[in-house]
Amino acid sequence: MATAPRPRTTTRDPEDLARRLGAWLDTRLPGAKAVEVSAPESNGMSSETLLFTVEHPEPPVRRCALRVAADPAAYTVFPVYDMPRQYRTMRLVAEHTDLPVPRVLWLEEDPGPLGAPFFVMERIDGHVPPDVMPYTYEGNWLHAATDAERAHLEDASVRIVAHLHDQVPPGAARFLGLPGEGSPLRRHVTAQRAYYDWVVSGLPRSPVIEGAFDHLEDMWPQTEGDAVLNWGDARIGNIIYDGFEPVAVLDWEMAALAPREVDLGWTVYLHRFFQDLTESFGQPGLPDFLRRDRIEETYARLTGHTPRDMDFYTLYAALRHAIVMLRVAYRQVHFGEAGVPATAEAADTLILHHGSLAAMVQGTYW
Repeated sequence: MATAPRPRTTTRDPEDLARRLGAWLDTRLPGAKAVEVSAPESNGMSSETLLFTVEHPEPPVRRCALRVAADPAAYTVFPVYDMPRQYRTMRLVAEHTDLPVPRVLWLEEDPGPLGAPFFVMERIDGHVPPDVMPYTYEGNWLHAATDAERAHLEDASVRIVAHLHDQVPPGAARFLGLPGEGSPLRRHVTAQRAYYDWVVSGLPRSPVIEGAFDHLEDMWPQTEGDAVLNWGDARIGNIIYDGFEPVAVLDWEMAALAPREVDLGWTVYLHRFFQDLTESFGQPGLPDFLRRDRIEETYARLTGHTPRDMDFYTLYAALRHAIVMLRVAYRQVHFGEAGVPATAEAADTLILHHGSLAAMVQGTYW
């Protein structure tokens, strides 16, 4: 990851996209022009982001960000991109919480204008902890911060998750309930199994992922607790900070109704993923930052809910992340950036954290 070329993130022509965006904007705000159109270098391999400025005497917001569903012809990371669902989720969170969610302006469900549905929101400036190179590596603003500054950022970030869980009435988020039978947790895991089957369709399956699914059944919580609105991708890489204070909470495409610990496990493990990776390249990383014990203590203090069965939920987070990583790897195969694995065991090696996932299954990780 530290030395390989970054996988491609889009197959779209940015100049064509900018031209089509300008034509669409004129239909929503007659006489307006979209200028300074750009795609951030940090654009992910899921939904794509465009940044632009509205040139108009009275724009609702001058500096905007646009989130467009992934090009369906580009070997997408997820099978479905429900932009209306994301738009509705952001409006819900803004209505019921004090979280700094960017104001959403327009939703376009017609794929005609840009080739896929999209929505536009206000653009918030600040720092985002990077994924590439990870914020745990030396040389970025978060790694260079003081312990006190990182502690403030950590506390404020856990507070976002806590307030989300406590402040949004589950009934208002009913549209985020996953289909199927059983409890919200059972439906969540069933959806992940379906996603995994989609990822490996016609390709080598992953023994480490399948072993983790089996082990989840052995560890299943006796008490799941009530379902709350989960952010889904609850990690600091989806927050914009002004200094060390959150000013925007982004990326709601994985939001769902689930036990609180689904989000907490993701927060814990996504940091561990970057920390483990950093240590594997001989750097110390940030071993005292976003520690599991401190995240659990902070969350309990803020909500009165003591996290339960966190070995289960961190394993589940590592498993979910492994499925995404395998899809990204198979996307590289599709574009000729990597070869097809010859065996199922070779498929496991495409998952950067397959060793830590296996250790969680064996009970030797924590």
